[in-house]
Amino acid sequence: MDTTHPASVNKLATSSGLLLLLAAAACLCWLFYPVILSLVDTWKEQEEYSHGFFIPVVAAYLIYQRRHRLQVSPRGAWLGVMVVLLGGLLHMAGRLAVISTMGQYAFVICIWGLALAALGWRGFRAIWPALLLLVFMVKLPTFLYNNLSSQLQLISTEIGVWFIRLFDISVYYEGNVIDLGVMQLQVVEACNGLRYLFPLLALSMIIAILYQAPLWRRILIVLSSMPISVLMNSIRIGIIGVTVEYWGKEMAEGVLHDFEGWVVFMGALLVLIAEIKLISWLVGDKRSFADTLMLEPEPKPEAEGGEKESPGAHYPATSVFVRNWPLVAVLACVLALVLVNFRLQVAETVYPDRQRLASFPMLQGEWLGRPGSIAPHFLDELKLDDYVVADYQAPYGNPIDFYVAYYAVQAEGEGTIHSPRSCLPGAGWRIKSLSQEIVPGVTMNGRPLEVNRAIIAKGNAKIMAYYWLQGRNRIITNEFMAKWWIFWDRLTQGRSDGALVRVMTEIGEFEREEKAERHLQRFVKEIADDLPLYIPD
Repeated sequence: MDTTHPASVNKLATSSGLLLLLAAAACLCWLFYPVILSLVDTWKEQEEYSHGFFIPVVAAYLIYQRRHRLQVSPRGAWLGVMVVLLGGLLHMAGRLAVISTMGQYAFVICIWGLALAALGWRGFRAIWPALLLLVFMVKLPTFLYNNLSSQLQLISTEIGVWFIRLFDISVYYEGNVIDLGVMQLQVVEACNGLRYLFPLLALSMIIAILYQAPLWRRILIVLSSMPISVLMNSIRIGIIGVTVEYWGKEMAEGVLHDFEGWVVFMGALLVLIAEIKLISWLVGDKRSFADTLMLEPEPKPEAEGGEKESPGAHYPATSVFVRNWPLVAVLACVLALVLVNFRLQVAETVYPDRQRLASFPMLQGEWLGRPGSIAPHFLDELKLDDYVVADYQAPYGNPIDFYVAYYAVQAEGEGTIHSPRSCLPGAGWRIKSLSQEIVPGVTMNGRPLEVNRAIIAKGNAKIMAYYWLQGRNRIITNEFMAKWWIFWDRLTQGRSDGALVRVMTEIGEFEREEKAERHLQRFVKEIADDLPLYIPD
């Protein structure tokens, strides 16, 4: 006869489950140690992600609030094991491709899997908002960030100019440059609004989690934080323009510039709170804002008969490990991933032989080129390894702008190709049409050359451009597929080199697009044979 007291068995189960959970968590931190360091570096170096330091702390408190809903050693969910494996494989793929962002998302995914395996569906449902919040500590992939940043620069510039004109100040803007006469304000990445959008979005998510209201009101709070942030940042740009006009250039620099940023962020937070109060008033909710937030930990539930429910009391007094098989499996998987990761040797980077672009021929058939250069501050942003930029002129037709940017290694922290789709809007140009076309009579790597054909406009000026991504025996027109091939080629060949090739020419006011296109096609046909010498297959 088994005389073991059920409470003692449950206490043992709780302790054993906690030890398993802590062991799995420790191994997970060991596996992702370089990723954790990259996260901390991101929080320190990029202001738009500086709120990342607080996200784990807030998430931990949200879990603490709901601790009475959790059981340390319940029946876990086997799906959690699969989620951890998925995260581990994603981490290794990111390591092979030298993409730190992939490892950061893999870390969050593994935390989700560990929670699911340890707590089961019941416990996971109790804390899923806190686990979802962890996404806000991870940075966006570079190509998404660049596109979002360029679009927000234009929106912030347009609204900022509108605000300045409310004060009868004469102002002219082109792209993201605001000309006040006394000085020019450039709405660059530091003023694009992301440094307010990301923290405010994270803060609105925290408020939505704590907000005791129907789901639709919580969703509205999170979604509204985005336009509020963009609007307030635009007003900040407008205020800088107005103060520069009346009090001088120093209002756009130094401490005053940063102070205005903090004031605007706090203003955005106040607008968000005012929105919550307005919605509450409209639906007849008379509670104060403080009363709507659940800031205190949840009280411990009472069992039937008024007795306090002890953790794990409703679980049968059976083997500890039988109830924790998913957690045991997670621990085994993480240990295996640690060993494989320890043994894994990242493919050695291959640098194929090639000629420097500085020697690219300036005589191409009937075209004579005049080489140019890129300003140092743009080179710092582009992080390219080699480039050529030149204007080619034929006896007929408009000049052709030729540009090639070559990257020996495309990786996070190194440099990646900047698509014209994200770069051109910052200079005030808008892409009116974009399609993929085959250039007649031109082959590359034994295949017809397919390019992106774009019509770009700024005011009355129009430009036709061809551009494509070239390298590693591929011609790519889709930026998203380019990311996949960088990963695959890094994994299989140890290479991620490649180049952006762009040629463009102006379309005259009374000129037909077909004429400009034939002009471009003839030039592309001339340079097609030379490009592989500088962009190796």
